[in-house]
Amino acid sequence: MWQRSVCVGLLALALGYLCVLGPELPPAALRQLSASLLGTLRSARSLEARTVAAWQAAIVRPARGWARVAVGVNACVDVVLSGVKLLEALGLEPGNGKNHAVLSSGQDLGEAFTHFMERGVAAERFFSDAAGFQDIARTASEHPAAQLYVGGNAALIGQKLATNPDLKILLCGPVGPRLHELLDDNVVVPPESMQERDEFHLILEYQAGEEWGQVRAPAANRFIFSHDLSNGALNMLEVFVSSLDEFQPDLVVLSGLHMMEGQSKEARQRRLMEAVASISDIPTDIPIHLELASMTDQDFMSNIMHQQVFPLVNSIGLNEQELLFLTQAASGPHASLGSWSGIPDVGVVSDILFWILKEHGKAAERASDLTRIHFHTLAYHILATVDGHWGNQAAAVAAGARAAGTQACATDTIDTSRVLLKAPREFLTSHMEAPAKISLNPDEPVVHWHREGISFHFTPVLVCKDPVRTVGLGDAISAEGLLYSEAYPQ
Repeated sequence: MWQRSVCVGLLALALGYLCVLGPELPPAALRQLSASLLGTLRSARSLEARTVAAWQAAIVRPARGWARVAVGVNACVDVVLSGVKLLEALGLEPGNGKNHAVLSSGQDLGEAFTHFMERGVAAERFFSDAAGFQDIARTASEHPAAQLYVGGNAALIGQKLATNPDLKILLCGPVGPRLHELLDDNVVVPPESMQERDEFHLILEYQAGEEWGQVRAPAANRFIFSHDLSNGALNMLEVFVSSLDEFQPDLVVLSGLHMMEGQSKEARQRRLMEAVASISDIPTDIPIHLELASMTDQDFMSNIMHQQVFPLVNSIGLNEQELLFLTQAASGPHASLGSWSGIPDVGVVSDILFWILKEHGKAAERASDLTRIHFHTLAYHILATVDGHWGNQAAAVAAGARAAGTQACATDTIDTSRVLLKAPREFLTSHMEAPAKISLNPDEPVVHWHREGISFHFTPVLVCKDPVRTVGLGDAISAEGLLYSEAYPQ
């Protein structure tokens, strides 16, 4: 670090000396020397500092921002603690990992946590045994290292948006007394949305390099589980939709569909049809953003994607696990890929995003409103939009990436000494057509390309070296991206 500071100081002196000698030097020589020294000065800054400086210039407010945002319908209290510490407190021994679609015992919990920790990826599961979950939740909440926070995608997005004093936020979800205390004063909760008891979700975090038996986590992440019947049945959806008439939002943000996986297939299908009917009642001139989360049932995802929910929403947010699961469920491009190996390939991600918008997005021959996808993964983000429907997306994707860096490190602004640029420095934009080859320039970190009426905006993420908290990161990213987005009237 000190070598860079010395270098910058010497360059500044050299530039000053040039100014003194300027009259005696030929103009062409002066221009060449100045350009050379300025180029050296720029390269002396870290890649991270150059990226932050470029973002600052790129992140501008949209011409037409939101004033009132309604968010629903999953909300809870998150109990956050180290997964390894909880497993030790429960008396569980390290063993082999195994992916369970539903948890029914402490052993299932230990195996599922180990499975995902070994891969360093996020996951969320339903715990079917109510009494067993209460025992585990009690142990977790009473642990000295446990922390309680606002939880649930809707509540987290609402809480993030509420930090902007110019916005009014309506939150509908099962809000108990503890959650109500934790919410920002700028969040309005309808009386019909209040309930006597809170829903608790347990968030087991792990750090990069942390060990549990023979397993060593390759990246920091979290494993979430709950026995949440209120959110699982989307109990507050009808309350949410009925509240919109009075609140008159400019934007609706919907989440929590993934919570229905804990129900039987028949109950889930029935409730999904009721949910579709309710969402259909939202006026079509109000944009709807759907935030996805971890799912395991391919039939359920296929229903949501094809004839059910996707055609009703204008925008979706999702991460790399959800994107891969989505293309597998619908036999889309690269569906044979079993899992990501390291940082998701940009060309593969781009192909899947293109396919979603081409096959399921808005088109003259298709009754669909979907025109925007915000994809986020640890190392980079992509915003894909159908042309003519969204503006300010370069600022939106940069703002989302900036939010990832500040929230993970728990800082108000990005501390460049605590983050790393991990995005690929070169990548292809597709593996299915003649691609462009992109070389990432930290001085122009938002990259744009176009493909058959769909625009892509890419930017790297400055990854926190020592993340303080990973829970709710995707929700904060989507919220910030939406805050800087502009939906064009149709």
